[in-house]
Amino acid sequence: MLQTVRSTRGMAVAPHSLAAQAAVDVLRAGGNAIEAMVAAASTIAVVYPHMNSIGGDGFWTISCPGKPVVAIEACGAAASSVSCDYYSAKGCATIPSRGPDSANTVAGTIGGWQAALDISKEWGGRLPLGRLLDNAIFYAEDGIAVTRSQSVTTAKKLAELKPLPGFADTFLINGKVPEAGERMRLPQLGKTLRALAEDGLDSFYRGRLAASIAKDLKALGSPVSAEDLAKYRATVRKPLVLEHSLGQVYNMTPPTQGLVSLIILGLLDRLDIKRFGPESAEYIHCVVEATKQAFMIRDNHITDLDYMKADPQSFLAPEHLDKLRAAIRMDKALPWGKGKGPADTVWMGVIDGEGRAVSFIQSIYHEYGSGLVLPETGLNWQNRGCSFSLDPQHINALLPNKKPFHTLNPALARLNDGRVMVYGTMGGDGQPQTQAAVFTRYAVYNETMQAAITAPRWLLGRTWGDDTDSLKLEGRFPEETRRKLEALGHEVEMVEDFDEIVGHAGGIARDSNGVFEGGSDPRSNGAVAGF
Repeated sequence: MLQTVRSTRGMAVAPHSLAAQAAVDVLRAGGNAIEAMVAAASTIAVVYPHMNSIGGDGFWTISCPGKPVVAIEACGAAASSVSCDYYSAKGCATIPSRGPDSANTVAGTIGGWQAALDISKEWGGRLPLGRLLDNAIFYAEDGIAVTRSQSVTTAKKLAELKPLPGFADTFLINGKVPEAGERMRLPQLGKTLRALAEDGLDSFYRGRLAASIAKDLKALGSPVSAEDLAKYRATVRKPLVLEHSLGQVYNMTPPTQGLVSLIILGLLDRLDIKRFGPESAEYIHCVVEATKQAFMIRDNHITDLDYMKADPQSFLAPEHLDKLRAAIRMDKALPWGKGKGPADTVWMGVIDGEGRAVSFIQSIYHEYGSGLVLPETGLNWQNRGCSFSLDPQHINALLPNKKPFHTLNPALARLNDGRVMVYGTMGGDGQPQTQAAVFTRYAVYNETMQAAITAPRWLLGRTWGDDTDSLKLEGRFPEETRRKLEALGHEVEMVEDFDEIVGHAGGIARDSNGVFEGGSDPRSNGAVAGF
């Protein structure tokens, strides 16, 4: 059993140990939680490249004691030149998931770093950008140790990725899938990070880097233009908030499924789940049925915030949650539609010694995103825009300059007893379900953070590397739990004891006495770093 990590001055957690260490390195140097997160975000973009990239998107939820919680929407919109007709003219029934036409949205994560650092300055943040990117630059130039997760993912997706421009030269070694433990250098990415340190993050969109990025994207056939890059800026938002019996729980606004995560917790609060054991069929049934109710809201309402017809906060009103609760049957599993599919993502958390907390998620969508690697910058560009629909009547129909739906959502809670908690995971449909597992096991069942994350989990629907919509249970669940769930009508599929398809979760909590508690996921290459 992994033990919960505790410390008294600051803490970071990430699905790769080097990212967590980079964050604490900045905390030790006098940096705050936002500065530490930029160090972690840049580092993990190098050392965990199959899961995320600076050619992708990001979202932040940020808490500072005595101030309102804020969120940052750092997701890029569709290119101004794309539309349903753009793809129909090419004979596409759906948007391709790989290649130039899947790279159809602006990468927003760097803009999110800048928006966060602007907030950091209000906190007195003083560390130079070069200092925050130092670890990432070093690992890109000196080399990373390939993880088993990267090796396995690369092998699994090799047939569709190898033919794409730049992929083999960047992510294969001597034309072969790298084995776990091999050393991989990313020199072009290192040069790009150095350029950002020298010119500033804005250069990604409106400087010499932007000119290089736009030139490469055009040469490769992507519809994203220099003009699309130049008009992009991340947006600071007021996050969604759930009034829970244990405190306030925050998450990101649409186009993310942060609303889904909060609805699930609101329903579980009404279902009084504490009367059931945390590995019981009844507990899992409650979460799964709450998930189905939340997914119906997601599939019918969530899109780019500018295109939504209802206020997303209204779905968290007590009367609306009561209505959804009444639709849940404890004696029968209700049918549901299909999941949203994969999402290669990293979630990370940092809380500093002043109690300032950051929940952050950074993604490239599918494994290695579009698969395109820009030759001058070494950027692996995302394919988030392949989640758009080409049906003009669909809620997430493709339109020029519209933002695509995101499964990403970084969670944060301020509990009534004074604790602040950041938690999250990667994993498509699994993100809100794993968030529910971590929050309830820690805050409702009073398990330690590490126990809450290590405990066996489940997944209804699809996530990265998986394409079935069954209810998947890790093998460590009791046989009685499986039998009872099947008797309730769930289509149960057993998976490995510690299976990556249920996500790479993490969490940190800071008590009112200043003591930190953190847990990382044994299913990932992650770690908690504290001091």
